[in-house]
Amino acid sequence: MKIRLKRAYVPPDNQDGVRLLVERLWPRGQTKGKTRIDEWFKDVAPSQGLRKGYGHDPEKWEELRRNPDAVDRLR
Repeated sequence: MKIRLKRAYVPPDNQDGVRLLVERLWPRGQTKGKTRIDEWFKDVAPSQGLRKGYGHDPEKWEELRRNPDAVDRLR
């Protein structure tokens, strides 16, 4: 299976396949119809505090390990 990353602000393309959003907040100014997001995984995305404070330090990613069911669903 090929996985491609794309920002939610980039218009959808017929080649995209299933579109998954992994983010706590819905993209500002975007409607569900405009983004064509098939499923929104907000429970997998980092919290606001983690997003601001993780500093690309994997030791601080423990929060993401606390929700294995959501991560399994995404897989």
